[in-house]
Amino acid sequence: MALIQVNYLSKALFRTVPVNVILPSDKISFETLDYQGVPESGYPTLYLLHGLLGNYTDWVSGTRVQRWAEDAGLAVVMPSGDNSFYIPGQVANADYGTFVGEELPRVMSDIFPLSRRREDTFIAGLSMGGYGALRNGMIHAETFSRIAAFSAGIHLFDSESFFSIAHEESVFGDLKEAAKTDKNQHVALAHLKERVGRGEVEAPEFWMSCGTEDPLYKVNRKFYQEILDVGFKVDWDEEPCGHEWDFWDSQIKKVIDWLPLDATNATLGSGNVSKDL
Repeated sequence: MALIQVNYLSKALFRTVPVNVILPSDKISFETLDYQGVPESGYPTLYLLHGLLGNYTDWVSGTRVQRWAEDAGLAVVMPSGDNSFYIPGQVANADYGTFVGEELPRVMSDIFPLSRRREDTFIAGLSMGGYGALRNGMIHAETFSRIAAFSAGIHLFDSESFFSIAHEESVFGDLKEAAKTDKNQHVALAHLKERVGRGEVEAPEFWMSCGTEDPLYKVNRKFYQEILDVGFKVDWDEEPCGHEWDFWDSQIKKVIDWLPLDATNATLGSGNVSKDL
């Protein structure tokens, strides 16, 4: 499994940005003991977003995602989103929504042999990144077929807990005004329902999860029910824990297992050398 750091000039952010990419390009076939070629359509790809205070290294250092992706033959793209909540910001050169939802999949597919098919392209994230995955996955449903949100930071626009914990106003602007836009996950979901109803896009499938001791548990559970009530396919998972890496490590494995991946892409690696012996 190749772990590659990419630095490229982002048009949306107007600066050079770092991205970590897990690429299953060095996988060896169980049957031939030779390098397994790139799938005809390219590698299925998960765009994986970090949380507040984090960066593009978080998922690799905090979880075993590299091992799980290696076993599944899955490419994983992990950008730096700063503390942006992955939305268009209030200042110039801070359009993190376009960066994640449009530019990054296009540029990464130009650089690496990634599938450009919607059914092979997924987005997920934790905390702030969970919000970003939900918001951008719904807005860019023509790009992403599955959306996973772990302990999502969707508290800002919940009617029972409209509060700021990290000076989010610097990103969203006036929260009451932002609540009227698709920066509000409830509005984004309503817009998605309308687009699906008009036949413009297919509905993505959702995975939502949260630790039962997490302060964000109630708002996450509530939004899961809202997605369910709309009629979209959504899975829910919870564990008796808080807002922590042990939970997200467990969740990324479950979500990789949930993704519609071709089992024939699973190949030989240092972590599973004796699997069939």
